[in-house]
Amino acid sequence: MPFGFAALQQGHLLLLLLFLAALEAQSRYLEVGDAGDEEPFLLLNAELKRELSTEGQFYRRALRCIDMLSIEGQFTFTANQPQLHCATFFIGEPEEIITIDFDFVNVDCQAGDFLKVFDGWILKGEKFPSSLDHPLPTSERYVDFCEDGRIRSSIKSSQNVAMLFFRIHEPGNGFTFTIKKKPNIFPCNVISQTPTGRFTMVIPHQHRNCSFSIIYPVLIKISNLMLGHLNSFHLKNPSTGCGGVGDFVELLGGNGLDPSKMFPLADLCHSFNGPAQMKIGCDNTVLRMVSSGKHVNRVTLEYHQLDQHEMENRKENSLEEFCPSSI
Repeated sequence: MPFGFAALQQGHLLLLLLFLAALEAQSRYLEVGDAGDEEPFLLLNAELKRELSTEGQFYRRALRCIDMLSIEGQFTFTANQPQLHCATFFIGEPEEIITIDFDFVNVDCQAGDFLKVFDGWILKGEKFPSSLDHPLPTSERYVDFCEDGRIRSSIKSSQNVAMLFFRIHEPGNGFTFTIKKKPNIFPCNVISQTPTGRFTMVIPHQHRNCSFSIIYPVLIKISNLMLGHLNSFHLKNPSTGCGGVGDFVELLGGNGLDPSKMFPLADLCHSFNGPAQMKIGCDNTVLRMVSSGKHVNRVTLEYHQLDQHEMENRKENSLEEFCPSSI
């Protein structure tokens, strides 16, 4: 399934762009907010994709203070003035993980510079994957150059997204890193690059929770669900849900990034051959699979971004009313 940013609509970049704000100087766990005039997602356009398609070309360019990278290559940041609130978002295909190799680092930790890699995305205090779905505690999801005294030869993400936070005071200081991508046989937590797509998630006898996040209002269709144990689909009632079932899928919606802070919309407690279709008008829609490790669980979903007509034309299975701006 091809993934790219050519179909992005600027209005639906708000989920991330509204969260790009200044990094707190003394914060142990960093977050990002207002990016000012920079819009990193707009850098990933069709022209750049075509430029990178040249066979045998190794891509190099300067890194911006606020940036988004979806391709392999070497990137260099050199401060021409104090840069105090910088972050880079990395995103790959759903079936990829990201490796970051630092080739050169010249930062002054004693002067207050820092350089940190985060395993996932963290925006305005909300994380993806959530703390409930990632195998490591939040503190261990950071690799901190200034604390460790050196950068590991290769930093590897657990999913298709990662982040770099940095602050540099002295003009002329900076760093260079190389991005590579590697296949992930069983992708677990994924942020979709595109507003339209198809994806199959498989969890093979593993006790873990996996989320597929779509940062658009979408029509989502689940065409197949195999949970290792037979047929039910119902709107979620907080007092019931899937009860004691150890393996299930839930649909979540909200206007933030962290699945654990989203509104529960529906539970899928038993296997079925679909389609089961729902229209969800939230800024962010998440399909989350909870697995006990006793079965091989599998779900296939298709989705497309709701257009204005679909947003206005509510149907019985529309859940857009569950996503007020207060969520």
